[in-house]
Amino acid sequence: MRPTKAIIRLSNLGHNYRELRKRVAPAKVAAVIKADAYGHGAVEAAQTLADLKTPPEYFAVAYAEEAKPLRKAGVKTPVLVFDLLSKDNLEEVVADNLEITVADERHLRLLSRAKLERRVAVHVNVDTGMGRVGTPYREAVAFIRKVAAARNVRLAGVYTHFATSDEKDKTFARLQTRRFKEIVDRLREEGVDYGVAHAANSGGVLDLPEATFDMVRLGISLYGYYPSLETSESVPLKPVMALESRVGSSRIYEKGETVSYGRLFMARRSTRIVSVPIGYADGVNRNLTHRMKAIIKGRIVPHVGRVTMDRIMFDVGDLDVRAGDRVVLIGEAGGKRIDAWDWSRALETIPYEITCAISKRVPRVYRR
Repeated sequence: MRPTKAIIRLSNLGHNYRELRKRVAPAKVAAVIKADAYGHGAVEAAQTLADLKTPPEYFAVAYAEEAKPLRKAGVKTPVLVFDLLSKDNLEEVVADNLEITVADERHLRLLSRAKLERRVAVHVNVDTGMGRVGTPYREAVAFIRKVAAARNVRLAGVYTHFATSDEKDKTFARLQTRRFKEIVDRLREEGVDYGVAHAANSGGVLDLPEATFDMVRLGISLYGYYPSLETSESVPLKPVMALESRVGSSRIYEKGETVSYGRLFMARRSTRIVSVPIGYADGVNRNLTHRMKAIIKGRIVPHVGRVTMDRIMFDVGDLDVRAGDRVVLIGEAGGKRIDAWDWSRALETIPYEITCAISKRVPRVYRR
């Protein structure tokens, strides 16, 4: 096996899930495993969570095709697809017994004309302020009534999505919560069976208890990261992914010698430079050039030279480092730690993008 690998600690996934579930009990949980479980492996994550004593009531994916590997692997848990119903995904939704999102009457017409053996379970996405997709909140009650009465349809849920739950100022998120609650309350008053109401994502779970409703959707928090630096850290989380490799080569560079494309790094003194077989084709963003570090032999060492497609270099100074020595790029070693937030700060992004970007070329190694 290639020495570069992403180590996925499934015990940490279970830990995060249990801690977050305690936070929202007795509400149900949808575990979000879209984008291959944020780069961690959707099938392995789903199977791990499904085997827990109190497993998630739902899994959630972005697109219908993301659910097919789950069904092939024998995962029977209900799966919610965030993508909108269309002619392109209806066949997959029916074949894999998925629950799909609807937001306007076009979706109801498509279902009413389809020749189906059973009703399709749908969730209505209500736009309370995200401004992306969804039926406008002012029109939501009337539309949900139509969904509940529509042919070939089983109304399984209503939901909304927060625009600012990961920000320190929760004013707008609370407004969205109130708008959604008004809709849910009216549906109850009218006797409309809407299934499960859900609004809270990871930021909502941490900081907006009033947004719990019947179910929450756990995304990045499942994988051990808070959704931003502005949310509370009120639930203890453990990163699930570590990224490691081995030194590929090691030699002394003399003063004046340069490293990698563009000669961005020039040795100011005699120093040892090591190369590591991982690069931007594996998910190490080229903009991490001179902005990342690694843990080698218990020391945090700086990256030098431009990040290339298949290889990166580090200045280890006077350390006696040889080919085959362990390199920790994300993870812990010798009491030191580097996590996805370190990369995120350097790139002005968020951990979601970091873990999702670790490419399929990097083998996943699963540990319990």
